[in-house]
Amino acid sequence: MILVTVGTEQYPFNRLMRWLEVLREQRLIDEEIVVQYGTCTVLPSGATVYRLLKEDAFRQLIEKARAVIAHCGEGTVLMLDQMDQPFILVPRSVRFQEHVDDHQVELALALAEMGVPIGWCPGDLVRFLEAPCKTSISDVTDASARSLCRSLDHRFAPG
Repeated sequence: MILVTVGTEQYPFNRLMRWLEVLREQRLIDEEIVVQYGTCTVLPSGATVYRLLKEDAFRQLIEKARAVIAHCGEGTVLMLDQMDQPFILVPRSVRFQEHVDDHQVELALALAEMGVPIGWCPGDLVRFLEAPCKTSISDVTDASARSLCRSLDHRFAPG
């Protein structure tokens, strides 16, 4: 089973839902998909869907999943890192009206430097799902940690 989560943001993440639909249509994903869809208005056909999930139910689904596809929200990233399940992050972007700014893109760029799988396009999801790998953010090198700190400093710098 593949778990997909987009969080509870007020903006839909329909781009990710469309990617999943295309991958299903092309039979590149042919297993059960469970989707926590938040405010999405497009849902992949054949998926088990939940608008919202309580944390304990969410954690149980993560534990049962073969792989997790998630938005790049900080809370979700930290939870997935603690859960020790293979995951790939897809950042929301202001360009597609998926968020108010590009902080998820900035975080994804920094995490990618640390070896965390990031889905920039549907092909990235296909490659990841062929051989899901566990990644631990806590295993980052000093150079990667400095890169992440620079990214966060830039993001949250005053003015």
